Amino acid sequence: MASVPESHSIKVRMSDSPPQRPDTPCVAVCSTTFDDVCRGCGRTVNEVAHWVFMTEEEKTKVWERITAEGYPRRQG
Repeated sequence: MASVPESHSIKVRMSDSPPQRPDTPCVAVCSTTFDDVCRGCGRTVNEVAHWVFMTEEEKTKVWERITAEGYPRRQG
């Protein structure tokens, strides 16, 4: 098997930062009319109320859950 020259290989550096995302999933479509989940961002009422006090780890967990569920979404 021939080796690939180093100049042609793909390198991933540990210093490469993850994709940027907004500080908050809010899309200004706030509605919890039918349950405790916002129809715009997918967060619970409790998550919305405590967002500014959450750690980055807690926020990341929320981001992972809501994006897996198809949020945030703008309605129009």
